[in-house]
Amino acid sequence: MSIDTYQRMSSIQSRLDLIRDSLPQGTRLVAVSKFHPASMIQEAYEAGQRIFGESHVQELQEKRHQLPEDIKWHFIGHLQTNKVKYIAPYISMIHSADSPHLLAEISKQALKYDRKIPCLLQLHVAQEETKFGFTPQECLDFMAQGEWRSMAGILLSGVMCMASNVDDEAQIAYEFDQARQVFQTLKVQYFSHDDSFCECSWGMSNDYHIAIRHGSTLVRVGSLIFGQRV
Repeated sequence: MSIDTYQRMSSIQSRLDLIRDSLPQGTRLVAVSKFHPASMIQEAYEAGQRIFGESHVQELQEKRHQLPEDIKWHFIGHLQTNKVKYIAPYISMIHSADSPHLLAEISKQALKYDRKIPCLLQLHVAQEETKFGFTPQECLDFMAQGEWRSMAGILLSGVMCMASNVDDEAQIAYEFDQARQVFQTLKVQYFSHDDSFCECSWGMSNDYHIAIRHGSTLVRVGSLIFGQRV
């Protein structure tokens, strides 16, 4: 179904229902609410959505104080180390852990609040230089070096990626499969008895239907729910 078809639907409730009904068991929806007002997030909340994705710390801070306390906020954008301290007390998951330095800072700030913050290792599998993240080999090397084991304030929970912004579904599927292979390797080597390492975050409005065929457990969908960003 096209984006135009979703956007012709009259309500956020109906759009959410359509997306959620299309997800297989074990795959959850992160409603990407960045750049959209708190009133629209409230409408989605009243339609039963509880997980929302934001990518700017200041915007998230403002929205958090306007909306219900039981919302699970996921940070999905590039996160600067000097901004971690602001979200450490409450963030439910950070999808964009893209460097050892950032992971160390998340751990440091989480421990100040006696927390373990769930984090996803962001992989750079797209054919675009603007994307952040570990290459698959860099990720495997980082894990093998073992520094992460001393980061007591993080809970490694899986991996995240963004596919190239192309129309070629075969390329998109290939990139999701690359990320899936990294996840499976890490699961076997380091987390075979750890149920918390279980998340594969990929798929957005334009490609989430491909993502769910290639192992995604968290799809990050915004414009199909809220319309184009303002």
